[in-house]
Amino acid sequence: MNLDAVRSGPYGQLFRPENFIWNIGGAGNNWAKGHYTNGAEIIDSVLDIIRKECEGCDCLQGFQLTHSLGGGTGSGMGTLIMNKVREEYPDRMIYTYSVCPSPKVSDTLVEPYNAVLSINQLIENADETVCIDNEALYDICFRTLRLTQPTYGDLNHLVSVAMSGVTTCFRFPGQLNADLRKLAVNTVPFPRLHFFMCGFAPLTSRGSQHYRAMTVPDLTQQMFDAKNMMVGCDPRHGRYLTVATVFRGRMSMKEIDEQMINIQNKNSSYFVEWIPHNVKTAVCDIPPRGLKISATFMGNTTAIQELFKRLSKQFTSMFRRKAFLHWYTAEGMDEMEFTEAESNLNDLITEYQQYQEATADEGEYGEGEEEEEE
Repeated sequence: MNLDAVRSGPYGQLFRPENFIWNIGGAGNNWAKGHYTNGAEIIDSVLDIIRKECEGCDCLQGFQLTHSLGGGTGSGMGTLIMNKVREEYPDRMIYTYSVCPSPKVSDTLVEPYNAVLSINQLIENADETVCIDNEALYDICFRTLRLTQPTYGDLNHLVSVAMSGVTTCFRFPGQLNADLRKLAVNTVPFPRLHFFMCGFAPLTSRGSQHYRAMTVPDLTQQMFDAKNMMVGCDPRHGRYLTVATVFRGRMSMKEIDEQMINIQNKNSSYFVEWIPHNVKTAVCDIPPRGLKISATFMGNTTAIQELFKRLSKQFTSMFRRKAFLHWYTAEGMDEMEFTEAESNLNDLITEYQQYQEATADEGEYGEGEEEEEE
């Protein structure tokens, strides 16, 4: 979408005119162009603007980056910005909202290359990555919101309510606050496993909003519903390592705690037992506009490996034949980078699988203790 369209749109006035940066000609669906050639040309001016904005902050929490992983600019340039920000602000949180390729829809043939090369960077440099895919968003609009022909505006609205939920607590006062760092500390048990699925409740079709009196149990049920997830993976195929929930509106803390304990007890097989009480809760008093109460969900589940397995398989089938590779090597990339990215992704899949199968009574510490007793 070009920048003039953003400027002339309803939200054009939100942004400073000098904060728009563009380059003639995009990255042409080529990760290497976005990361090494075209992206590198304008990265300095991007960093200058980021620095200027940061100096105006009184308490800088961190950075939120929204980008897509399938194209060239979002994936190549997006990860380049993230790497540079990590270098300049090593102690700040970096949250990314990454639009991953969806299971049934593929817009570009080289999507698996771009996505795997990006995920390789996200594993190392992002603190938390919220995975989103257009197909899952489309399904939510179609099934739940009863929109027969969802536009990108409708899909973006879903992403924006999730983003707004995550940052609620340091924008408004609340009973139990969580900031970006608290969320990360409570939801990332192992540094590499920071890929989340997110959800939002209540989602009701525009016509039926008046007929529903939302309660905390309703929110909780919808929030954990597989149909409510914004990425094409089914949480029932894996186990939750951790979950973070942000409730908004006037509601009883006691009721929220009861619902959270209730859902863990009833669905105990879907939560790993070696992290007790693995749901982090935050409550903010001020609801979003137009709703009395709402909830945002972020789940760190091992089911996200479905997404990575799918990408790995597509990547390998092309890379084995070296298809399209000359476009990347022509921009100065080395084949080794592809091999490294592939093995890093496969390691990540193995780690998720390992923790999905792990039980509470085994592991390094347990074995050591038994030996001592003998």
